[in-house]
Amino acid sequence: MAICFADPLWRTRLEALLAAGTAAGADLVEVFLETGDRLSLLAEQERVTSVSPSFGSGAGIRVFRGRGSGTRDGFVSTNDLSDGGLRQALGQALGMLGLDLPGVGVSGTGGGAPFEGLPSLRDLGADRGDGLARCPGVAEVAERLLDGTAKLLQHGRHVQARRGSYSRDWQEVLVAASDGTFRRDLRLHQTLGLSLLAADGDHRSSVARRYGSSDDPDDLRRWDAEATAVDLAASSAAMLYAEVVEAGTYPVVLANRFGGVIFHEACGHLLETTQIERGTTPFADRLGQPIAHEALTAIDEGLSPGAFGSLSMDDEGLEPQRTVLIENGILRAFLSDRAGELRTGHRRTGSGRRQSHAFPAASRMRNTFIAAGPHSPDDLIASIDRGLYCKVMGGGSVGPTGQFNFSVEEGYLIENGTLGKPVKGATLIGDAETVMPRISMCANDLDLAAGFCGSVSGSIYVTVGQPHIKVDAITVGGR
Repeated sequence: MAICFADPLWRTRLEALLAAGTAAGADLVEVFLETGDRLSLLAEQERVTSVSPSFGSGAGIRVFRGRGSGTRDGFVSTNDLSDGGLRQALGQALGMLGLDLPGVGVSGTGGGAPFEGLPSLRDLGADRGDGLARCPGVAEVAERLLDGTAKLLQHGRHVQARRGSYSRDWQEVLVAASDGTFRRDLRLHQTLGLSLLAADGDHRSSVARRYGSSDDPDDLRRWDAEATAVDLAASSAAMLYAEVVEAGTYPVVLANRFGGVIFHEACGHLLETTQIERGTTPFADRLGQPIAHEALTAIDEGLSPGAFGSLSMDDEGLEPQRTVLIENGILRAFLSDRAGELRTGHRRTGSGRRQSHAFPAASRMRNTFIAAGPHSPDDLIASIDRGLYCKVMGGGSVGPTGQFNFSVEEGYLIENGTLGKPVKGATLIGDAETVMPRISMCANDLDLAAGFCGSVSGSIYVTVGQPHIKVDAITVGGR
């Protein structure tokens, strides 16, 4: 890439920018620089139907003024990384707070926090400089995707459509702020998915799997296309002729890995300080109080090697941490970014994240999971006389205060403590406050799955996860 933020000239340029912002009266000025190289491919049946490379660079500048709940901020993004372009963006951000750059219109008002210069650059990506060059190219990716879709045809029954997709996102980022933050990182995310549609007369089944990792150029090369195809084919066959589940209120067992998406969506977002600022979380004043069953402990962290939501630093330059959100049912912490700390008082947790320079950072999840418990998955199933086993979860929706509905992609009845016939058309309906106290058993098979999360600061890479868990009662939509 032509731009390299490790160039010492950037320090001089950024110091001048930060000094101008604080001289104008800002209490804190933050600059997020980004350059990216992205690639995506789509294969359908026996053809690669789309190859989409993209490149871009830009800056996001955010200024803060005030303290406590009255803290105000202004944010402007730009693709112009010249001195003039950055200064213009800073002036626009300051203008949102009624401030003016010195020498532009009214002279600087002063009164901002003193800026004493930037420290030496902390380069967290120095050992990953060749990561992009080591990634598979278009021809290699296409070969792997077509191999995957061919194996779907080989193992599947009544196959109507097959798709494989791949995306790679390489970023160089630099965060500089007037509080002395000065850090650079190189990031790599890769994700691959396969999907299968089967049909036989009026019977239909649609199944999909997605995998993702961070900072591993060779991840696609190690992907086991055969195992993925066999897994998808078995799931498709089970669901093709399955009967529609009867609606009702049942105990359910949710499988590990992507089963954790319900906790992420229904509860995790409510534990972000962004939700406290908006007044949309019922848990805002319940720190230190029980909000879940004592069997449940939930953690968010950005440290697991190679996980999709792991990072060397967040998008505000803070190194990631392990945050225990819920411990034995007791709410212990919220996820907080810079704005959240200023406005709510909850300390930053390395959770300030954004899709790109075009978004201001917000408190967001990283790798979020329910911790393993003492039971086996069979113990959970054996404890239920009649209920539902949700082996694979599908998509869903969540309301602003945690109301959710999620489809079950692959489900089975539980009858007399054993797995029964497959069923389809199930939807889990509930809300975080009601369901969390009903998660009464956690198995010992914690596993994680890659995903994407969309919220106020764009779409970001996350990991969801859990062991098998038992929910004592939940509304199941069906026939």
